[in-house]
Amino acid sequence: MRRQVRVGDRVIGGGAPIVVQSMTNTDTCDVAATVAQIRALEDAGSELVRVAVPSAEAAAALTDILRQTRVPLVADIHFDHRLALAAIDAGVHKLRLNPGNITDRQKIVEVARAAARAGIPIRVGANSGSLDAAYLDPRGRASADGMVRSALAEIRLLEQEGFDAIVVSAKATDVRMTIDAYRLLAEAVDYPLHVGVTEAGTPWEGAIRSGVGLGVLLAEGIGDTLRVSLAGDPVAEVRAAYAILRTLGLRARGVDLHVCPTCGRTGIDLAAIATRVQEDLADVVAPISVALMGCVVNGLGEAREADVGLVGARGTGTIYVRGEPVPGAVPEEDLADAVVSAVRELCCEQGVRDA
Repeated sequence: MRRQVRVGDRVIGGGAPIVVQSMTNTDTCDVAATVAQIRALEDAGSELVRVAVPSAEAAAALTDILRQTRVPLVADIHFDHRLALAAIDAGVHKLRLNPGNITDRQKIVEVARAAARAGIPIRVGANSGSLDAAYLDPRGRASADGMVRSALAEIRLLEQEGFDAIVVSAKATDVRMTIDAYRLLAEAVDYPLHVGVTEAGTPWEGAIRSGVGLGVLLAEGIGDTLRVSLAGDPVAEVRAAYAILRTLGLRARGVDLHVCPTCGRTGIDLAAIATRVQEDLADVVAPISVALMGCVVNGLGEAREADVGLVGARGTGTIYVRGEPVPGAVPEEDLADAVVSAVRELCCEQGVRDA
């Protein structure tokens, strides 16, 4: 079992549930915008939030940001170790250091000592796109081995200082390289692993790339905290993360939506209904399974297994709740609302916040 590291009121590793995190994409100097996005991420289920600290002004803004937020904050530090020291002074709950662009031994030691005094952990985060030249292959390219060697070199330096509140990552855009790197890390250290595919892409393609890479690793038991890196609104990262974890049975949050692919038997616009249901229930926190099926071939079985089900017919459908049909056929134009209402009622019965 991996070591356990505490970040604010969260625990990473040591058998704790996998922690979902995301990162703001606001200008950190814009305190109001950053606070608003942090709160939106927390509402979506992000259990840690990372913020970029590219300047002294951004570091100075952290004090106000921390005062107005509750979720543990991670300061993302590159190039200048003084920004890490300033972030620690501001009260952040964790640091991310890049071994590819802060390489001076004494500067790393200075940050480690300050983090130890503050009682906060450090993530050693190697990325394929920012490896120090010493860890590139003979062709000048990144590799899984190079990322791992870079991360391990910094870890050994921290250990020499007696610092062991460490989380480690080795992310690449290339999914196979990412998988290989984490397999190597999992063998080399027992620190918690932050997993992710970096620069994965747009919400659609990036979620697929992340799902493939993270799915392999998580299915192998590799990963204690994760971020799904997507271009755009970071709330989508959190939703994608939970979808990946839910698919593997590792975390349960929100609506687990199953929709049949439709065929010539389908007598309702199931795709439109599913889109409406997904959008309207995006705020649900309670773990509820919903099956939307176009006909009776698989529909009856799927609807009985789900918390809420829909079995379509020609221009109508039947709603199922906890495996039992609700009396009366529902017209097609009312089916989405009927499913949403059934889910909301279940949330109320369970006493679980659904918004």
